[in-house]
Amino acid sequence: MQIKKSYKFALKTTFLITLLLTLILGVFLAVFYEVKWLPLLAFGILCYLISFFVIQYRVQNFIYKRVKKIYDDLKLLESTSFKKERITTDMATLTQEIDKYARDKKIEIETLKVREEYRKEFLGNVSHELKTPLFTVQGYLETLIDGAAKDKKIRDKYLDRANKGVERLIYIVKDLDMITSLEVGNLSMELERFDIVELIENVFDLFEMKAHKKRISLAFDIDYTQPIMVKGDKDKIQQVLTNLIVNSIKYGREKGTTEVSIENLIKNKVIVRITDNGEGIEKKNIPRLFERFFRVDKSGSRKEGGSGLGLAIVKHIIEAHDEKIYIESEFGVGSEFSFTLEKAK
Repeated sequence: MQIKKSYKFALKTTFLITLLLTLILGVFLAVFYEVKWLPLLAFGILCYLISFFVIQYRVQNFIYKRVKKIYDDLKLLESTSFKKERITTDMATLTQEIDKYARDKKIEIETLKVREEYRKEFLGNVSHELKTPLFTVQGYLETLIDGAAKDKKIRDKYLDRANKGVERLIYIVKDLDMITSLEVGNLSMELERFDIVELIENVFDLFEMKAHKKRISLAFDIDYTQPIMVKGDKDKIQQVLTNLIVNSIKYGREKGTTEVSIENLIKNKVIVRITDNGEGIEKKNIPRLFERFFRVDKSGSRKEGGSGLGLAIVKHIIEAHDEKIYIESEFGVGSEFSFTLEKAK
């Protein structure tokens, strides 16, 4: 049978007090009176019992009050951590609980600090992304208001540029809305069976002119003569392909190549690879590549436009399909983005 630590303390302390008092009484009787062993033994037993109950009550009550005060203080900081826990006067157990509480709070504080930094960075990025097209539109409109509207050629030119600025604002806001919906899980996924080869060909057609301007060729690795049926949200997967192919054109070399391949991964999965021979990405930037508004080359990518949310949206869409996205890149050589999809039965 295991004895409570508070009882062990009381038993040992009582024994020492009883032994000391009995010895003192025995010496006193031996010096001044006659020692009678039976009364001395009775005194020792009585002293032991009285001391035990007094010490046990006082010590436990003393410790309990202070331990309860610690629990109450902790409850003020965290109402749920100790709510249903039985108060213990075991110092080792209490120390463990407080250490655990302190570790948890440290982790929580560090997490909050990271989130706060992320929030500040996010707000700064949103402000910067919206500010540029807003000021552009404002500048053109103010110029027109100040009298430039009288010249038809300048008016048409400035209105066209202002319209492009508004389109960029709409593009950024739409991407922000989509990524917010993806992160909170409010964006519905309409799963269907479709041919991934045909979808890639459609995306090639959409950006053929954009690629032609940089003399970049869009091509498959081989001729896919048969359809490859997959399961997913067709519109969302088209957006994934669009974002990845546009990125490969944006950061690709002139007279370069963007190549797409579709391979069997396992029995019920395919992997789609988008490979380019562009500028590549430095290793230090790869871990942050899917963060919102993160740009590898801030000056260059801003000239090319875009919301800075493309890769973050890609990651969220793929993960919403319960699939994986991968990246391999070598600076100065090129990059390969790949993602998995479920085969359609």
